[in-house]
This record gives sequence, C-alpha cells and structure tokens, in this order.
Amino acid sequence: MRVMVTGGAGYIGSVMVGMLMDAGCDVLVVDNLSRGHENAVPGVALDRIDIEDLADLRESCLEFKPEVCMHFAGSSLVEESVRDPLKYLHGNLVGGLNLLRALADSGCDRLIFSSSCSIFGIPEAVPITEETPAHPINPYGLSKLLFENVLSECAARDGVRFVSLRYFNAAGAFIEKDLGEDHEPETHLIPRVINAALGKAPEVVIYGTDYPTPDGTCIRDYVHVVDLCQAHLLAMEHLAGGGESRFFNLGTEKGYSVREVVDSVARVSGKKFLVLEAERRPGDPPILVSSSRKIVLELGWKPRFDDLDRVVGTAYEWHSEHPDGYLPG
Repeated sequence: MRVMVTGGAGYIGSVMVGMLMDAGCDVLVVDNLSRGHENAVPGVALDRIDIEDLADLRESCLEFKPEVCMHFAGSSLVEESVRDPLKYLHGNLVGGLNLLRALADSGCDRLIFSSSCSIFGIPEAVPITEETPAHPINPYGLSKLLFENVLSECAARDGVRFVSLRYFNAAGAFIEKDLGEDHEPETHLIPRVINAALGKAPEVVIYGTDYPTPDGTCIRDYVHVVDLCQAHLLAMEHLAGGGESRFFNLGTEKGYSVREVVDSVARVSGKKFLVLEAERRPGDPPILVSSSRKIVLELGWKPRFDDLDRVVGTAYEWHSEHPDGYLPG
C-alpha cells in the first residue's frame, strides 16, 4: 500500500509511520517540520512541504501517487487557537482543501483524517458518542468540524471515501521504535508533569481547580498513541476493502482528572515536584470522555493500554532516555 502521511514527522504521525513501515507499506512523509522532527522518521522518504502550498503539494502527490492519505498535519494548540483564530481557521481548513485537491489530481480518493474531540465543546452528557451534538468552543475544534463537513460534502458529490478519527487525548510513547512526544513549547499535560518530575521544569501548573468535577480539575480520556495508530491501520483496511465513509471516536472510555495525572506521574517516577494552581484557561471543557463502542463493533479496535499508569510509564521511560527530545542533526 502506498501511503502519504501529512504531518508524519510529528508525535502521532511518526508513530504511525513506524507502524506503516512494519506493515510493509510504501510511505511518503509530507511535513514542513515546523513542529515535527526529521530524526523521528529516519530512512523514510520525506517531502518538506507546507500543505498550504498547493503547487508543491500537487507535485508531491502526482509523483508519489498515493493509494491512501493519512492527514495529521495542522495546528493543534487550543489556547493558541483562542488567541489567533484566523491562523487555525485558515491553516487547518485551507491546508485540508489543498490536500483534497492534490489527492484528486493524483487519483487518490481515500483519506483518514486526524480529527478531535474538541469538536464537541462542552457535551451535555458523557461518555461522548458519535451522535453527541458538535458545538466547539474554541477555533481549533471549529476548524476540525469544518473540515469534517467538507469531507462529508466530497464523499456525497465527488466519490471520496474517508474515515475521520476523533481523538481524545493522545499520550504515551512507542517504546519499541524509540518514538515519543517532543513539542516546543510543550502544552500537553502528561509530558509537562514529567518535565517537572525530571527537573526540566521548575513546577507543573494546574489550570483551573473549580470545575464541576470530583476534585475540581478537568477530566480527560487518555488514549495511548500506539492504540490510536492501530485504529488508523484498521481504518485503512476498512477503506481498502471498499468500506463506506465513517466517523469514529477514539478513547478508552475512562476519564482521569488533572490531579490524577499528577499523582500517576509521581507514582511512576518516584519523584517529588512542585505543583501550582492557576486560573482556568479559555477554551477548556470540564469533562471529555469517549464512548468507543462504534469503532470496537465496526472495526474490531481493541486498545492494549487501558490503565493510566501504563500509559504514563511509557511516556516517562521515553522522556527519561531523551531529556532533550529529538536532538538536531
């Protein structure tokens, strides 16, 4: 299978590339390396392209002629999207539109989209199903929802078939391939807490302690990155077999609060570190927990990492061995 992976040098994308290579696929990574790392995809064909550049993207697609595209590229920081909504609404939507056009020109009509639970905003009930109304409360979530709508239109009119996977909180490391999470700046909770435990940060800050949750902090569903990428492989098989377009939620159906994550890192690391409290950040829903029943029933997805300490343990192992992340060169 010839697979184009946009954003393939990023955290989730690089794990996906590793798993695709293990599956015997012919892989092309398309990444502008603004947040990705070339060292995360050694020995893999890489086109350093920004998907907002239609001409370069079309040339890459015409040359590689992918059979399917996995689309991870885009901006993904909720807080930044609140400060700079046009960056997210323009970049994530225009980049996606360019990709669809370039793929169509190369004859590729299959796409697996990296969507987000952020499309749901503040749900009326949890766990969140695929039928839960989508009411995003930040521009990042809105950009994902808008592109999902574009995909639906293309499926109805142009014969495109897609699977949109709505991630909850990706976490952990792919230890077998020595791949982990390396962002600058780091905004994800688990690596931020690990940085404090390793002494790389002076403290970890909990944003908001007055949410309507048992301990007052936000609750999230943490899905291991390897389990998440396994769902992409199943989605690829689904489309290759002639399957119709689908939307799937991806989570563990278990929610953990910010304080519980902090406690988990303390248990796994055996370290003590400073924990501070601050005001809420704009755009953060109180509770996001997935129902993954649909993808389990339809594609047979079965997460291996269903315990928070196991997820944190893989992340802590990788960060301990890579205190400076992916070194350049």
